[in-house]
Amino acid sequence: MRLQGSRLARAALVSIWLAAPGILRAQSGASPPADSAAKKPDPPPPPVNHLETTLAGFKLTGFAEASYAYSGRSLGDTVIVGRLYDRFQNHFMLNALAVVLDKPYDPGKVSAGFHTELLLGQNATLIKSDGGNFNLGAQGDIPHLYVTLNIPTASGNGLQFKVGRIPTLMGLEVIETVANPNWSEGNQFIYVENFTALGVSVETKFNNYVDVQFRVINGWDLVHDNNNNKSLMGRLGIYPDALTSVGIVGYWGPEEPGNNTANRYGVEALLWRKLGKAAVWVQGDYGTEQANAALPDPTQDATWWALGGWVTYDLSSSFGLALRGDYINDENGARTNGAFGYPAAPVNLGQKFGSATATLNIKAWPSAVLRPELRYDRSTLAAFDGKKDQFTVALALAYLY
Repeated sequence: MRLQGSRLARAALVSIWLAAPGILRAQSGASPPADSAAKKPDPPPPPVNHLETTLAGFKLTGFAEASYAYSGRSLGDTVIVGRLYDRFQNHFMLNALAVVLDKPYDPGKVSAGFHTELLLGQNATLIKSDGGNFNLGAQGDIPHLYVTLNIPTASGNGLQFKVGRIPTLMGLEVIETVANPNWSEGNQFIYVENFTALGVSVETKFNNYVDVQFRVINGWDLVHDNNNNKSLMGRLGIYPDALTSVGIVGYWGPEEPGNNTANRYGVEALLWRKLGKAAVWVQGDYGTEQANAALPDPTQDATWWALGGWVTYDLSSSFGLALRGDYINDENGARTNGAFGYPAAPVNLGQKFGSATATLNIKAWPSAVLRPELRYDRSTLAAFDGKKDQFTVALALAYLY
């Protein structure tokens, strides 16, 4: 099944989690001679990494991550039902090595840039697109790879055309867990959003208060289209002030193989507000899938809706707390039928489920973040080893560069 929701919220999170580490500068510690006290030595040249030395303007960033998760109600003592990257019970996981290469465009003139990410590890297995990949094996993928063409505009922000494999416009959470408030991915990210899309995006920022994006894509999480019609997705971003943003996303198009008429369509809203040391997000989703053979009951349309909220609070410069709660009503089973350990029809003809998660983000070590997490899941189905709920504890460690 799919970095984007509120652009302001996204930029704030990515700047925190994916910023390159600071570079220590050597100091001699010796006092200058008395006759040269008034003359200070020239400062050293600004440091650059090796890639920038060879290819000026390119930026290399990324992260490495490993984790461990435990649940007393796993499926077959192996699978944690309903989960994504933390899907294995009582396993140490080599989650990801991400290598991100950027060449920014200049919005003030005719220019071009590109963005790509190489993702290796067990996370890559789950976000691969159907219909063709890049032959990097079961634990390798390129989730982002696109070129941007910029045309200057009177506002100075430019009009951008992006072509390639692009991260979704939906939701707060993203593929790269280090950029999210919590470590584990929430239910909305897993079940009601796409991860990526291959196609064309047209984007512009009109002023400090409004931006828009519009996309024509092959479909949700597809490299090669599985039918003859394209899908559409758009986003309107509104920024009343520097502490508030609202993102509204709409989508429409056929998503089932060989079916050009059974459309999936819906809307999402994401609100972000900064409150001192705290930040709050609220996300709501509504979607419909028209009758098709992939549904538990292929004779009727399926609908779903979801609501989620996040609160983060900076306890200090080294410690932060992130709380998340989410709820999904998948009353027709369209989004969870047989997915990630949930039972298939006829057992699962629909369910209502949700979770509550608390994550401590510890940044006491330079360039690293340690993330202990406690999570509770509950469903109307007895999907967790014959029970309707489960507790999970996890610990993740990431290094950012």
